[in-house]
Amino acid sequence: MQWRIFRWQITFLIGAFLLLHFQTRLFTARAAKSSPWQTLSGDVPAVVAKGGFSGLFPDSSENAYRFTKITGSPDTISWCDVQLTKDGIGFCLPDIKLDNCTNISQYFPDGKKSYVINGVPTMGWFSVDYDARSLSNITLIRGILSRSDRFDFLFSILTPQDVDGLVEPSALWLNIQHDTFYREHNLSMRNYILSLSKSVKVSYISSPEVAFLSSIASRFKRTKTKLFFRLLEEDILEPSTNQTYGSLLKNLTFIKTFASGILIPKQYIWPVTSDLYLQPHSSIVSDAHKEGIEVYASNFANDAVLSYNYSYDPLAEVLSFVDNGDFSVDGVLTDFPITASAAIGNPVVISHNGASGVYPDCTDLAYQQAFEDGADFIDCPVQLTQDGIPICMSSINLLDVTNAATSELQSRTSVVPAVQSAPGIFTFNLTWEEIQKNLKPAISNPELSYRLSRNPRNKNSGSFMKLSDFLTFAKSKALAGILIGVEHAAFYAEDIGYSVTDAVIGALKDSGYNNQTTQQVLIQSTNSSVLTKFKQQTNYKLVYKLDESISDVDKSSLSDIKLFATAVAISKQSVYPASLMFVTDQTELVKTLQSAGLAVYVYLFRNEYVYQPWDFFSDPNVEINSYVQLIGIDGIITDYPGTATRYRRNSCLKLGDNQPNYAMPVKGGQLLELVATLPPALAPMPILDSADVIEPPLPAVSARPSSTGGIALPPAAPSGGSQSLINYGLLFFAMLLVNVLC
Repeated sequence: MQWRIFRWQITFLIGAFLLLHFQTRLFTARAAKSSPWQTLSGDVPAVVAKGGFSGLFPDSSENAYRFTKITGSPDTISWCDVQLTKDGIGFCLPDIKLDNCTNISQYFPDGKKSYVINGVPTMGWFSVDYDARSLSNITLIRGILSRSDRFDFLFSILTPQDVDGLVEPSALWLNIQHDTFYREHNLSMRNYILSLSKSVKVSYISSPEVAFLSSIASRFKRTKTKLFFRLLEEDILEPSTNQTYGSLLKNLTFIKTFASGILIPKQYIWPVTSDLYLQPHSSIVSDAHKEGIEVYASNFANDAVLSYNYSYDPLAEVLSFVDNGDFSVDGVLTDFPITASAAIGNPVVISHNGASGVYPDCTDLAYQQAFEDGADFIDCPVQLTQDGIPICMSSINLLDVTNAATSELQSRTSVVPAVQSAPGIFTFNLTWEEIQKNLKPAISNPELSYRLSRNPRNKNSGSFMKLSDFLTFAKSKALAGILIGVEHAAFYAEDIGYSVTDAVIGALKDSGYNNQTTQQVLIQSTNSSVLTKFKQQTNYKLVYKLDESISDVDKSSLSDIKLFATAVAISKQSVYPASLMFVTDQTELVKTLQSAGLAVYVYLFRNEYVYQPWDFFSDPNVEINSYVQLIGIDGIITDYPGTATRYRRNSCLKLGDNQPNYAMPVKGGQLLELVATLPPALAPMPILDSADVIEPPLPAVSARPSSTGGIALPPAAPSGGSQSLINYGLLFFAMLLVNVLC
């Protein structure tokens, strides 16, 4: 009885997700250019949901199939990997080893056996050792350990008949992966499929075994069921022909005798180098189309490692297979059928240190990429050098963003408590010439703890830029404007003897930004005193950046902000609070700020899938859509401006009341309602008040101290000697200790 109640609750809660209404026909999210689909039929490419929405729920679970139907369209195809029990009953299970996808080992701890499968000895629990009744109590678990375990042990295994009832009238795809193995155990997958097809409408059948497909081809010849030959890795032997899949693919005429299509790993089409860069695409799609054979690509998953060419954007990957100008596959097999959804909206796209997900921060290459990606505003966080030159650098500490730690300048470390507690090599202690001649940029890798690195071939590419160079570059481009970040202004004035605000104002004037109206100038700072000074001396638009997550603002602080700012930049956590990667709620902060006449920009958007809560399905486009559609933000601050601008190019959604049903966003806290064990509750986020906002005026600029910037530095050690190595080791030990303690 309890299980029935729980199942009803789960079904009801999933029904609430109708608010999401994301279309699983990925490809209506293609770019605005009007190119015809280059599929064999000319139709839109199909989407096959592998085991349902298996990127979120356990593969082949009830929720996975229901979620696919609810968030998709009637055209989405549901995939079932068929395994047979010893009494000939079929179940949808993604792995022949049941211990990889269920909790069977808990019920049958002594059931582990070894079988030879396709010539390979394999240990595990297998369906051929159990009848259907004995498996009635086992439940499904995730097969990929990096995915959430909060949906494990909730769902019983399903038969193809069960799945058909869940997804109808959508199409059903049955995959028969191991016919030879079952025949060796006196089980006929052929007879099972032929019998099943009498009561269940099977639209697609695939198998990597030629003999199996050949044995059923004549029976399905005059039906609407399509047979697909599933190719495995190129060097693997196909069991019935003893040829490799790579050699079989060269004989499309032979394949056409028993199949109308091929299902191939995506790397057959877009090969990838060992260091994860794309090679030129193969001709397999066009070759197959010439033979009248459809081509479906497999192995799409948002949380898999992608080629660096895609900058961690799964939408970009899918589009490269379906809308690249040369060919289009006829369908894709994916764990995340929602991917590539996009929505109506036109938020401002602001780069974060240029396209810093692609090239090192604030380099000429990062800014050029941001422009080519279609960013509206490119940004320059200003730091000052020892000789007073304003430069674009994302950190005042060069250890963060350059190769300073391994350069000839490694001995120039110091501790500056007014800036940070850890030792650093700071811009204000080096001249512009020293930085240019001795240092190289270093790409930021914020998710390196997950072994996700950015564009390693170009990790040190590009050149540093002075603010004047940045302004010259920006003025020559068709941009909506620029954003200049100003921090540490009080420190520069009191301790270094420079006014960073005057330096920025002077550079803008010298570059002609005071005498033009083509591009807007945004000045951003976390300090109200900085923005107040700019308001007194310029007519630029001013952005107040809140560097802590808040839940709301009180009326007095809202009035204070309006005295010096026209826009506010807030963190994503201030909009969609999350605990253990589950969104717990959504705040009204954006609405409150906008109702006061302030534009709201949100930071920081990144493509790496570990950076998005589970609610957004490991897809930066789903995340952006939710912030734009539901929250209504005015701007996106992102390391990957190409992803944000690609999201905006969804012309097929600009249909008003007739827009597709996948245009609805993710509502905060809905996914959490399906979790069996809730994550820890978040501590209440503070409410911004006047004491947080009001600051004294910037101090007057002090007389310039010594060339070291007036900061006590450790004695310089001879470069290359043992003392240099000791300093280097002490520096990193100190940094590690600070990170641990903090």
